[in-house]
Amino acid sequence: MVGALRLIVGLGNPGPQYAQTRHNVGADWVRELAHSQGISLALDARFKGEIGRGIIHDVDLRLLIPTTYMNNSGEAVGTLARFFKIEPQAILIVHDEVAFAPGIAKLKNGGGDNGHNGLKSIRASLGNQDTFNRLRIGVGHPGQRSRVNAYLTQQTPTQEERGLIQAAGLTSPEILADIVAGRWQSAMTAFHAPEPDATTKQPDESAGPDSHLGES
Repeated sequence: MVGALRLIVGLGNPGPQYAQTRHNVGADWVRELAHSQGISLALDARFKGEIGRGIIHDVDLRLLIPTTYMNNSGEAVGTLARFFKIEPQAILIVHDEVAFAPGIAKLKNGGGDNGHNGLKSIRASLGNQDTFNRLRIGVGHPGQRSRVNAYLTQQTPTQEERGLIQAAGLTSPEILADIVAGRWQSAMTAFHAPEPDATTKQPDESAGPDSHLGES
């Protein structure tokens, strides 16, 4: 997995009814990244999403938040990737992960979709290639598979959960620089390192919403 990123995508569902749900954590992450880097996002009907472009740590990047439902995320990602000739290896998808508890986030290069319909759609749109990178932000699991869809798309997390979810996805400037440059070993080593003193760390209660299956 060599080379800098060219596209970062944040997954979620459109509309105010989904804005505070766990399924939208990826979109929230990219929106916050755009804000912190001074990158404007604007609707572009051609690519079925909100698009932005800017330089992050000397890397020329496009940011995308699809405005399709989660299950159809590939319509936006595939169209944009083909238009700008972006290889899957140069794409980072930021999404919710029910396999991880709130407070846990992990980087991953390629792999399966783990039942995530947004990832399934993206893989199909990229010619069934699954070599794109992922930032998986834990949102927890309701305990029963039958409850996952409602848990992700209809329930808002507690204030404590929101703080944990946001904190888990935070990246230092050094880690962000490694991620966008494609220095994955360095980024993963630092990003996955345990919190030195987790007992004293307080979640940020101003954290944004969170975000795997369903109508999404």
